[in-house]
Amino acid sequence: MKKIFIAFLTFTATLAVHAQNKEIVLETKNSALVYVIRDNQKVYQAYLGQKLNQSADYAKVGGPQKEAYIGAGMEDFFEPAIRVVHADGNPSLDLRVSEQRINKEGNITTASITLKDPKYPTQVVLHFQSFFNEDIIKTWTEIRNGEKGTITLYNYASSMLHFNAPNYWLSQFDGDYMTEMRMKESKLTTGIKTLDSKLGSRAHMYRTPVFYLSLGNLSTEKTGELIAGTLGWSGNFQSSFEIDQANNLRVINGINPYASDYKLAAGQTFVTPEFIFTHTLNGKGQATRNLHDWARNYGVLDGTKPRMTLLNNWEATHMDFNQDILVELFDGAKKLGVDLFLLDDGWFGNKYPRDADKTALGDWQTDKKKLPSGIGYLVKQAETKELKFGIWLEPEMISPKSELYERHPDWILKLPNREESLSRHQLVLDLVNPKVQDFVFKVVDDLMKENPNIAFIKWDCNRPMTSTYSPYLKTNQSNTYVDYTKSLYKVLERLRAKYPHLPIMLCAGGGGRTDYGALKYFTEFWPSDNTDGFERIFIQWGYLNFFPALTVSSHITSMGKQPIKFRTDVAMMGKMGYDIRVNKMTNEEIEFSNQAVKTYKKLSDVIWFGDLYRLISPYEEPRAVLMYADKNKNRAVVFNYILNYRRKEYLGKVKLEGLDANKKYKIEEVNLMPGTKSALAENGKVYSGDFLMKVGLNLAPGKVQAVSSSVIELTAQ
Repeated sequence: MKKIFIAFLTFTATLAVHAQNKEIVLETKNSALVYVIRDNQKVYQAYLGQKLNQSADYAKVGGPQKEAYIGAGMEDFFEPAIRVVHADGNPSLDLRVSEQRINKEGNITTASITLKDPKYPTQVVLHFQSFFNEDIIKTWTEIRNGEKGTITLYNYASSMLHFNAPNYWLSQFDGDYMTEMRMKESKLTTGIKTLDSKLGSRAHMYRTPVFYLSLGNLSTEKTGELIAGTLGWSGNFQSSFEIDQANNLRVINGINPYASDYKLAAGQTFVTPEFIFTHTLNGKGQATRNLHDWARNYGVLDGTKPRMTLLNNWEATHMDFNQDILVELFDGAKKLGVDLFLLDDGWFGNKYPRDADKTALGDWQTDKKKLPSGIGYLVKQAETKELKFGIWLEPEMISPKSELYERHPDWILKLPNREESLSRHQLVLDLVNPKVQDFVFKVVDDLMKENPNIAFIKWDCNRPMTSTYSPYLKTNQSNTYVDYTKSLYKVLERLRAKYPHLPIMLCAGGGGRTDYGALKYFTEFWPSDNTDGFERIFIQWGYLNFFPALTVSSHITSMGKQPIKFRTDVAMMGKMGYDIRVNKMTNEEIEFSNQAVKTYKKLSDVIWFGDLYRLISPYEEPRAVLMYADKNKNRAVVFNYILNYRRKEYLGKVKLEGLDANKKYKIEEVNLMPGTKSALAENGKVYSGDFLMKVGLNLAPGKVQAVSSSVIELTAQ
């Protein structure tokens, strides 16, 4: 195997420090990383590749070595990991190793390397955390100002990665509102390629902070060496990929330094967000499975626990409802067989009722005209129908036409001497202000104290930042973007301390916040407001590369012209729910949907906690096929979507993955419309895992129809 070089990693297992040449050898289940500390007390990377059988062989690796975390203003010619201007105006940072620590507890190893500038009392601590079984690494940085005055941070990366390969291919995920997570792949060339966001509060609307980096050749699902990376940060981010004159690649990940020259006062410490990534030789599919395993165990709130199915009222009523209408909708939820009814926007405001999207954000009191008996009445009525009750909030935003705005016009982000900048008829609260943080916490806390049986919250955030000026910060305005996100996390930490397991959906107008920085506080996220079944295949296909199915909320709605079976089959690949007018559904559709909820609950353990295999990509064929297999290889679910079909077009058999070659599996198509039979020739038959993985199934039998779908359950006999 060729050697690929990478810096700023740690792997769980034995730490070996060779005193003579100061090597640090870190190993995981499948890989090894070697650091070298030279006589100048600087730390360099030396090797990343497959774990060697003899640890002594790491000393023979040789090859180019790069500093693990490069400071600006010294000898380096390219993008630095960190740029600091000291209190006396010196714009350089020279980092030397002063201390190393490592601690192993079970599956997790935590390590740190403390770097100091010999001329200034400024410290940079490189933190690493590795997860042995999942092959996942987290890296972050701690910057400590030991000087007597304020220093300014201009760049402050979470990680710096170095590679040396013949070619580099980048897979990025871009889009816009309603077109999220479109995968684009390109070969990197000399110079800098940057992926970034400058949107602030809804930072991921155009680009999600995730990527694949293929080394050598463009990776496939099953082949190729690559890094899959994602930044755990809900604000502005930046990933830069720079190839130098010698074809070395430097990858820097962290907070976007745009408009964020961070003032760090004497004695203060700045902690960067975590960069999470995995290295594999076995293609994108293995990288995905690594990330999913880690996310369920460590990255997502209650990631190993089941989720509820829900019916949202938004499509049925929008903001035009009263409590009697809502109680009637509970009957629709009961007919579908879901667990929970979610009340969306429009339930609050009295002086300025929330009858449209121009009023009442910030006035989180129940609308007495619409809901004279209060939220508690709805909770109890839902319980009589054996339903749980959830509610929508958008606590970070404010309407100019609101009582809160009248009381606190100083609580918004607003440029001095400029007109207010509205988006979606709303403004952004200045969450940097501790009083605003207290207010946002109190919104949720009061709602829960008054209605302790609320079982779910949808937390929305419908606009990015503009007029990004904090009246609270006064002089240090360049801290606003960063401190806003840190302040959001402070609020969420307080809420989770009091309500540790309350399910909360992370929503930001669809796709505006999808990251592991926030998901540690949330149980799921809303990937897009585009719920057209055809479009959702591509959107969910993209998100599932980096996030497990139980986090990707996937609702059946009336958007799109596909039959309800197709829309339901698409929703089943993620965390299924409904946002549909049940009273407009036919009896056959209701019967099908009720059975579909039962089928989904039967399959959900495999979908939520199993291994994902993407078999046929919609980017490569006019269909999409993916499957989940449980860890014991006893059960699997195959999702098959025909997207476009021309006359006499041949769609070949699909070879399955993730099965036990020596086990026998019964094939059964499920989620059929009432009164219909499967057209699958293999339906009801038993095949070996070996046959299914080498020969496959014909998932386009008989007369194939465009925009059609099937769900196949496999059960070991």
